[in-house]
Amino acid sequence: MLRFRRIRSLQKFSAIHASVYNLFNLEHSLSSRPNFKLNRAAALAEWRGLRANKGQ
Repeated sequence: MLRFRRIRSLQKFSAIHASVYNLFNLEHSLSSRPNFKLNRAAALAEWRGLRANKGQ
């Protein structure tokens, strides 16, 4: 946290970090391995789609 010179930069970073963390945090210990892999692939595809749309 000390590396952020402005509070706005810290707020922007934490908002983006929270979104990405929530997208990929699937608590894999609570589900079977095949189900976890399916959910992980879906999350990754959604993330790639969001990144592709942002570039347009």
